[in-house]
Amino acid sequence: MRGFSDTEFQARCQRAQALMAKHGLDALLLTRETDVRYFTGYLTRFWESPTRPWFLVVPLSGKPVAVIPSIGAALMGQTWIDDIRTWSAPDLADDGISLLADALTEILPTDGAVGIPDGHETHIRMPLADLDRLRKGIGNRQVAGDSGIIRQLRMVKSPTEITKIEQACAIAGRAFDRVPEIAQAGAPLDGIYRRFQMLCLDEGADWVAYLAGGAEQGGYGDVISPAHQTPLASGDVLMLDTGVVWDGYFSDFDRNWSVGPASDDIKVAHARLIEASDAAFEVARPGAKASDLFHAMNAVLSGGGAGTDAGRLGHGLGMSLTEWPSLIPTDHTVLEPGMVLTLEPGIQIGNKIMVHEEDIVVTDGTPRFLSKRADAEIIEL
Repeated sequence: MRGFSDTEFQARCQRAQALMAKHGLDALLLTRETDVRYFTGYLTRFWESPTRPWFLVVPLSGKPVAVIPSIGAALMGQTWIDDIRTWSAPDLADDGISLLADALTEILPTDGAVGIPDGHETHIRMPLADLDRLRKGIGNRQVAGDSGIIRQLRMVKSPTEITKIEQACAIAGRAFDRVPEIAQAGAPLDGIYRRFQMLCLDEGADWVAYLAGGAEQGGYGDVISPAHQTPLASGDVLMLDTGVVWDGYFSDFDRNWSVGPASDDIKVAHARLIEASDAAFEVARPGAKASDLFHAMNAVLSGGGAGTDAGRLGHGLGMSLTEWPSLIPTDHTVLEPGMVLTLEPGIQIGNKIMVHEEDIVVTDGTPRFLSKRADAEIIEL
């Protein structure tokens, strides 16, 4: 089922409001697409345009208030939000700031505080000059950080959110299964990228928000470069890493193939990557820390060679391709049931690398793969 019931949004607001009361905040001000959508269900690709700012105020009690450009009013009116305040945007003199200041003045007590997400992986989607104007426009009311409330809420997914992520993973998995239809020796990598995106759409993706990878002899140099026109050749390792979107939620996992027979080094490296992700899967229980998963994978990788120095070995997943936490030695976020994580070990093979990625969900007991777990034996094209 697409979308969410009103009760899901009500529950999200109530959880946020309980945390706001705990941290002494009278409202939250949200400006990013994912945060606005989390509390409203407002799903549109129109956010690709950077021209207009969008604001959502979550008060200490009651329903959120949308302060948005008039072009978005009709769609916002289809959500559970009923207090929708609009202006004609873009307005070079006053792009919604007076309207937003009026809303905050109405909602906040005279000595109240509004929290804006301010931690790692956040940004404020309005010009700095407008933020300064907003501070001046609300009198003695304070603009503060949100004490990590949005991060805390979004890290733990509801059963309906998990179902959507699992659907996105199933779509990507079916497309990966069809890669032998489009990838053979002689096929240029850029053509494979285009055709793979077509496979994802054919299998049911709403859109393909992310696709990267590589194809070189004995591995690949990096995992973020655009596709080149070089044809695949025997001995290449092809990797595709995709984030497909279904109903606003991402998958994020990759698969590797050998073009022609795989060398012993590639076979061993691929099997070790699977072993590493399996090791993290086994410790992904409630009470474990994000850093524990890093160390579980790193122990396997360091036993057979150097890692990739990619900075982390996985991350959270949901409405964004990458979310909190990061699987690094210094992230001690405690895992809870409902957290969706990617496991992304990488390994060095000479001057090349290989990376493998799976998507899992933390449960009350044994975790569960959302992506279909890859076999230890690399597929040969």
